[in-house]
Amino acid sequence: MTCRQKEERLWLLSVSVKILYCVLVAGVHSVITVSKVSVKAGDSITIPCRYGSEYMDHVKYLCKGSHWKFCSYAVKTNQPRSSGKFSISDDKKQRIFTVTIKDLTNTDTDYWCIVEINGGADDGQYFHLSITTDTPSLSVDHQEITGFIGESINISCYYRNSGQSGLCRLGKNCVTGSSGSIDGTSVTISATVPNVFTVTMNGLKTESSGWYYCVKGELQMPVHVTVTERPTTSTLATRGSTTLSPIDPVIPERSASINLKSLIIPLSVLIFIVIVSLFIWFMMKKHKQSNAKSSAMTMAEEGVTYCNVGYKRETSGQRSHAESDMDVMYDTVVTIKQQTAKRVEAQHNDVTYSTLAPTRSVN
Repeated sequence: MTCRQKEERLWLLSVSVKILYCVLVAGVHSVITVSKVSVKAGDSITIPCRYGSEYMDHVKYLCKGSHWKFCSYAVKTNQPRSSGKFSISDDKKQRIFTVTIKDLTNTDTDYWCIVEINGGADDGQYFHLSITTDTPSLSVDHQEITGFIGESINISCYYRNSGQSGLCRLGKNCVTGSSGSIDGTSVTISATVPNVFTVTMNGLKTESSGWYYCVKGELQMPVHVTVTERPTTSTLATRGSTTLSPIDPVIPERSASINLKSLIIPLSVLIFIVIVSLFIWFMMKKHKQSNAKSSAMTMAEEGVTYCNVGYKRETSGQRSHAESDMDVMYDTVVTIKQQTAKRVEAQHNDVTYSTLAPTRSVN
């Protein structure tokens, strides 16, 4: 047996002794929670507290103080909104109630998870919060992690202290070596990066949902895992919206496709409107030009004067002595000014000429 295996067995033995002690002191239906958590000042923390089935309909509460007899109520399940700093909720199906403490300060160190017993002594479990202004000695990225049935999730546990590393399910078994299983879910632990050990849960099932906690030495950090079915395309289309998950690489592409289609439709309508507007403008312009040409031709025709030229035979007695024997034909020459407002000088085209032809008299 190697030294590592001996350390793992001793650690499991110490955990078993603590659980057995809690059972002997508090009874079979004792409350189980984490023992010590490192948190940065100003942050918030959620602590899960597991209870027996006998306590399902009992009132649960959080009590502040290092000693049970002298602790004070912080929040109760029958008064869940009594304070903005504290909140509490009870999951009767999982038989776990959770307490959340916000805006942590140096005075937020000692608490109790307690179940109220009518007609008897209340049942509870103590936990300690180690408040630091620096990076916590054991922490995770998020206390809430979502996975999908049949797939896997990774939990990164960051640490600054020493001791055995592992993952435990609240009130159940732990995995401390490189691999193992918890309630039928395969668990592997790797430490390829300094001060970080990564827990991978493979083959997730619906039953895998629940509260777990990373372990490093004497510290624990609670993590809640939710396992659901992966959303399908038909489900997204029916809902009419897209729900993104940080570990889902397919849904963002689907969302981009939907956004592109929503832009193409109004853009096509806009282009169609522009084309129709240009066509109407072009036709109106062509119609105006046609009307202008017709008007110009009409005005040109009005500027021309036509006349008939005739001749008159004069008698010999009335013939002037200055005239010859030939008859003379006269005509009137008329000048017509064009009806153009901008014309200043008369052009040669503005004068109408007529030809005078001599006619020989008939004897």
